[in-house]
Amino acid sequence: MADAKPALRDGPRVDTHAHVFDAGMPFADAAHSRPDYAYPVEAWLADMASHGVSHGVIAAASLFDDDNAYTLGVLARHANLRGTVLTDPSIEKARLRTMAEGGVVGVRLVWRRRDSFPDLASDPWRSHLRALADCGLHVELLAAVARLQDLLPALAGSGVRVVVDHFGVPTGTPAEIAKGLDAMLTAGQGGNCWVKLSAGFRLEEQVAQQVTDRLVAELGAERLLWGSDAPFINHEAAVDYGSAIALYRRLVPNAETRSAIDLTAMKLFFEGGKSA
Repeated sequence: MADAKPALRDGPRVDTHAHVFDAGMPFADAAHSRPDYAYPVEAWLADMASHGVSHGVIAAASLFDDDNAYTLGVLARHANLRGTVLTDPSIEKARLRTMAEGGVVGVRLVWRRRDSFPDLASDPWRSHLRALADCGLHVELLAAVARLQDLLPALAGSGVRVVVDHFGVPTGTPAEIAKGLDAMLTAGQGGNCWVKLSAGFRLEEQVAQQVTDRLVAELGAERLLWGSDAPFINHEAAVDYGSAIALYRRLVPNAETRSAIDLTAMKLFFEGGKSA
């Protein structure tokens, strides 16, 4: 089941990707999974504390449809947490700014299973992305690796910061993975894109290692983040918080690099307080 608990001194210190939810949250109509348990923020904080993790970022989960109420309530109570939300592009800029002041750091686009995408250079998306940038919010992008070569340049053109989830989801053909990785490197080298080494347990470890090695070598720790993807939905029997950290330490064995990745997360999500 789980690997031995990593020593606290080995980090990480910041978990930039976890989902929290209580038993009463309604599922979205299109939810691809429906967990029969709760993982409230208290459970995540306990997992973090027992492994030496001090700060965290809640990733908005498309499984639920509570208008971000649970996440916003959590952020109001915990100064060491930030979060992303799910919104419609028609949301008013004033509402985005209010959420940013309350600890929201980005808007998540869960586009992994989409076959078509909106024109990001036309309204309402053009105005929405500009509003996100103006409010200091980023786009958290979950998309298939084959789509990154189109989506990342389009997002870069808007001026908004982008955080790519889950290694860029490198589960396509070798050619698709190579092109997607090239797109992430180009976007990251442009200065406005970061990549999360999150949910590595959902990949073949060899693939995760190959992608990690190239990202570390060519982007560097200043463009990388780590996330557990707790509570490991659909993998609960095989993965726990300790084993997620152990995998990360295998992928990034250099403690100084992991420390630098923590620093990146602190600068990106926590410097300057909650307001944008």
